[in-house]
Amino acid sequence: MPRQILKIMPATLALFLLAAAARGQEPLQLDEIIRRAKEKVFPAVVFIKPVRESFEVGDRRKQLIYGSGVIISSDGLVVTNHHVVDKAIEIRCVLSDKLQFPAKVVGSDKETDLALIRLDLPPNTTTPHASFGDSDAIEEGSYVMAMGAPFGFSRSVSLGIVSNATRYLEASPYNLWIQTDAAINPGNSGGPLVDVRGEIVGINARGVMAGENLGFAIPSARVREVIEEIVKKGRVERAWTGLSLQALRDFSRDVIIDRDEGVLVASVDRNSPASDAGLRIGDRIVAVDGAPVQGVYVEDLPAVERQLAALPAGKPASFRIERGGAMLDVALTPDSKGRVEGGDLELSEWDLTLKEINRYANRFQAYFVGKGVFVQGSKPRGNARRSGLRPGDIVLEIGGVPVRSLDDARAAYAKFNALPKGQRKVLCAILRDGYRISIALDFNRESAERAAPKRERF
Repeated sequence: MPRQILKIMPATLALFLLAAAARGQEPLQLDEIIRRAKEKVFPAVVFIKPVRESFEVGDRRKQLIYGSGVIISSDGLVVTNHHVVDKAIEIRCVLSDKLQFPAKVVGSDKETDLALIRLDLPPNTTTPHASFGDSDAIEEGSYVMAMGAPFGFSRSVSLGIVSNATRYLEASPYNLWIQTDAAINPGNSGGPLVDVRGEIVGINARGVMAGENLGFAIPSARVREVIEEIVKKGRVERAWTGLSLQALRDFSRDVIIDRDEGVLVASVDRNSPASDAGLRIGDRIVAVDGAPVQGVYVEDLPAVERQLAALPAGKPASFRIERGGAMLDVALTPDSKGRVEGGDLELSEWDLTLKEINRYANRFQAYFVGKGVFVQGSKPRGNARRSGLRPGDIVLEIGGVPVRSLDDARAAYAKFNALPKGQRKVLCAILRDGYRISIALDFNRESAERAAPKRERF
């Protein structure tokens, strides 16, 4: 093959062709390499059809959504995204042979957007499966294929290259991303990103609809870590410090600190282990339990986040920090992170849904109250909305009864729902933008939708 052609090829493909030539073999054409790689993984691609519960619009609704996955074991373990199976009450999967099987969630991790499900297969049934490759070995320009079921269509494959092998996205604390120009559309989520060897190097998770050829996959190195922990424990355990971190040299924010080690403290959550330990915004953490901390660039932050998350909960850790030019040693005892999203509750007669405040998912509400519930959604012409309740309102009291949990709200709902018609009104104490206000919730009116025969909404 002419050398000038090799110069413009991605390095991975060029090495494949040169290796074939060195063995005295006829170099494979690109389409043959792609075909062989596809044949290794395509039979393991799964079309996933979850039915999930949604509480965002003021009542509980069932939604049929579409996603993708990839089988990684002969007994039917399937990797997909957390957001594909989140709040799923039923999961059905269509395999490459057009057979459909139910599946159940083995474990899910919202913070890396990964989940593991298991197909409910007949006895002695095995499935085709794919193998993981080394995501750390891929580089910009390498050919990759995104496989899945975009927009609910049957399985498909799109070809592209790796645009960036270590893309940092602020909303993802524990991993970098593989950016690719291979088409990733709604429905591709959870499907595999495959290299020319026919190995899984990533799990497709995001696409930018307003952008041009911007797709993102979770690297297989992180996928394997998360899946292995889910298999062992059913969940991913992490420590919580209450720290938010800032790279020393963040060019997008024009933050340049002339240091070659450590990471900056960007914020400290109230009533957190970090605040109890006395850490402050602007401190530079240089070591934790004697291990150096390297957060010079934003691409280094996920590794630092994993370093902190791996600390044993309940055991003091030594943080060496720089503050005002002086070095200090601070003892910080992390908590176990626990659930990262609170539960949901529908109050149908009041036309609203409530959500449990979670210090990780609802940091605004958690800033004002450590424990409680807030209005998640209210129906546009329902009783709660007409009475003045808004999404985001923190519910402090219902009829003089303190509300600190969904169980408290459920009990108050049952009590006041027993009021006779014409007297169905209750005073609620609400915290809105930090101010306590009182709202009279009038639920004498029965909506036409509730009066009509109940039907499932999809």
